[in-house]
Amino acid sequence: MFGLALMMAVVLAAVFAPVSQEFFFASRGQGAFLNDVAISATPGTELDFSRVAGPKPLVQRLSPRPDEVTLYPRIGSLALRLCRVAHGGLDAAFAGGQSRDWDLAAANLIVQEANGNMTDLSGDALLYNRREVTHGVLVAAGRDRHAGIVAHFRNRPLP
Repeated sequence: MFGLALMMAVVLAAVFAPVSQEFFFASRGQGAFLNDVAISATPGTELDFSRVAGPKPLVQRLSPRPDEVTLYPRIGSLALRLCRVAHGGLDAAFAGGQSRDWDLAAANLIVQEANGNMTDLSGDALLYNRREVTHGVLVAAGRDRHAGIVAHFRNRPLP
């Protein structure tokens, strides 16, 4: 048993927001938690634009009426913004580009373990530990909603 434990890779993620005392935690295959309570991204495909965070031009590209979009108030921490998707506080969140591996990796696992998905706009999974550690525009949402957002941007790519 000891030898097996040494051979198995355990993947853990943690994000702590000291002001709000929110501790997000996930372990690969074991789910995601907020302060020891299991969490899950919101299901469904509909978007409530007041529950979408990220750069306004990206969010506006999703709306049939872009001038009427009211964004969720800015969340200064990208990792916290993504974790809010994992616990259902947000329907979706965007990262506008230039995020680095260390900004994303923990939140990515937390979103995945909360029945969400986080990818680039074409739906490609994030790759870590490459020579180039920066990432382009990303989106995180519950799995069904995420698929709809990715499909939308495939039909309407960014300039």
